[in-house]
Amino acid sequence: MTTLEEVTTRGNGRVDRSDVPLRDRPPLVRGIYSVRRSGLKYSILGLALAVSVFPFYWMFVVASNSNAVMSQFPPRVIPGPNFLVNAQLAIGGVPFVSALVNSFVVASAITVSVLFFSTMAGFAFAKMKFRGRGGLFTFILGTMLVPQQLGLIPLFILMGYFGWIGQLRAVIVPALVTAFGVFWMRQVVAGSVPDELLESARIDGCSIFGMVRHVVWPSVAPGAAVLGLYTFLFAWNDFLWPLVVLGNNPSNHTIQIALRTLSDTYYVNYSMVMAGTLLSVVPLMITFVMFSRQMVAGAMDGAVKG
Repeated sequence: MTTLEEVTTRGNGRVDRSDVPLRDRPPLVRGIYSVRRSGLKYSILGLALAVSVFPFYWMFVVASNSNAVMSQFPPRVIPGPNFLVNAQLAIGGVPFVSALVNSFVVASAITVSVLFFSTMAGFAFAKMKFRGRGGLFTFILGTMLVPQQLGLIPLFILMGYFGWIGQLRAVIVPALVTAFGVFWMRQVVAGSVPDELLESARIDGCSIFGMVRHVVWPSVAPGAAVLGLYTFLFAWNDFLWPLVVLGNNPSNHTIQIALRTLSDTYYVNYSMVMAGTLLSVVPLMITFVMFSRQMVAGAMDGAVKG
């Protein structure tokens, strides 16, 4: 191992320390290198934070200024005094509160259903033995490759056959279980629930539902929280299918469709639209803050086991 004593002098008379390991250098040199590394690390983290926060800041800047001010060049980059005015215009221009309630009902129902069915299916694929298990799981994974747009027309015809066009159930029922949710929970159950624990529960007389309730669910709760949060966000932000199936019934519009109706064909008040969009993001931020600890725990648990 190279030490300070083994440092050689080159032909130009300078001492070359490039080959000396950092741990063998003087404390002052090690401290300088440590400060440089820390500074670089925090600079990268600060840049990533700025890139992540800037869209929300710009959204607030647009929402708090008038449309005329934001149409100027260069645009204004500091918040203005018109946020409340634009928010009132957005709330008054569409049934904003009812759209928020509809989105919350749809997203909550889909999230609860996906968590329940995905946990049960994931447990079956991970821990139960039955004929055709591998083929069925492969088929479910294959459905993830099919674009959502490909099934719009058949699904719309089916919803019309049931008489559900314009109703929230037409948005909820097709999303009660997802292929990604089954895959995710299968991986979580396989990595979090040991077979010995299930055997002990079976010996104690637990039924399948009893094992899922008392053994599986407590073990997979962090991973399920991650799936629940992603499912809620996806259901809240879904636009295409609700637009197709709810377009003729404004009273059942979700928040994404309601925000779309704020834009006219020939004129768009971007400040009003951004104010409404910012208000629609608030429930998502509250949901993320409430479940951020479980989400981080689930992500870290999966990273460690992976």
